[in-house]
Parts: sequence; C-alpha cells; structure tokens
Amino acid sequence: MNILQINSSAKSSGSESSRVASNIVNKLLAANSGATVDVRDLAANPHPVLDESTLQALFTPADKRSAEQAARVALDDALIAQVQAADVIVLGAPMYNFGITVQLKSWFDAIARAGVTFKYTENGPLGLLQGKKVYVATSRGGMHKDAPTDTQFPHLKMFLAFIGLTDVEYVFIEGQGYGPEVAAQQKAAADARVEELLA
Repeated sequence: MNILQINSSAKSSGSESSRVASNIVNKLLAANSGATVDVRDLAANPHPVLDESTLQALFTPADKRSAEQAARVALDDALIAQVQAADVIVLGAPMYNFGITVQLKSWFDAIARAGVTFKYTENGPLGLLQGKKVYVATSRGGMHKDAPTDTQFPHLKMFLAFIGLTDVEYVFIEGQGYGPEVAAQQKAAADARVEELLA
C-alpha cells in the first residue's frame, strides 16, 4: 500500500488537520505491513500558483516548450505522479475563510489536467484517478458542518469526484475557535471518528 499524505495548512506546527491526518496515516501503517507513506507539506514546500506563464507552458506542445516552461510543467508532473502512485490519499484540509487554503488550491490546480487525471466525454467529464481511497481531515474555527457557511465541503467533494476520487471519508474537527473546552471536545470527537473508520 502506497499512502500519500498532503498537509495543506499554512501552519508548520500546531495544525489540527495535519495532526488528524497523521493519526490516520499512522493507523494505516500499523494495520498494513509493508505500507509506505510519502508526505507533502504544502506550507513547508508551497507549490507555485497557476498564473499566465504556467498556462502558456501547459498549453505549449512538449517538444516546443522552453527550458523554463518544461521545468514549470515538471513541477506539476511530479505532483500528478505522486497521486497516480498512491493507493490511499490522506488530506489535511483546514477551512480558511469558509473555503480551502491557497496551498490546497495550488495543489488542486496542479493535479487537475485534462487527458491525465480527467477527460471530457460525450457524457460529460470523467475522472481518471479511480480506485483510490481518500481520507480528508478538515479543521474549522467555527461550527460549520451541515450549515450554509460550509462552502468548503462541497468544493472538496466536487473536485475530488471530478478527478475520479469518490471513495472519500471525512473527519471534521470543528469549533477550534470556541474556547478550550469546546475545542477539546471536538478534537476528541474527531479522534473517535478516526478510530471508527480504521477499527
């Protein structure tokens, strides 16, 4: 089993989404002899944003790209290869201002490539990263689950399904800005959810 852990918090330490993601990974490693894990921390190693020069590089035929364009496309290629090689993806995804982090958005932009991770058909788009298990640990300062303010969850669900990742389990760590007591209760509930998923 190849496990890919993506931490998308802007925090290099003290992130609840990263903590719970690591907890999930550790349980997977303990339960699967010989499993390996590749960890990509998008705060420690931020991926470049999708800008005009990147779009030009991506839409230039490979044999006509400049050295600079080829190097830029290679950065995205490396992320795509990681995802393709993974059997299980564990995503730490905190909510920032009701959405995903800029770090995660850059990763999404890098791995969404027509003809590689999805394709358009006469019946609509088809995700090409099928057959993988995904766990998402999402932390929030407020209580947003099942509320109109949760615009992050629909985005995550839609994007992952778009590229073929439909076998997804979510762990919510909410109320982290509601004071120590509520935060501790929500952390305990999240940890119990992990135990339930990986019993």
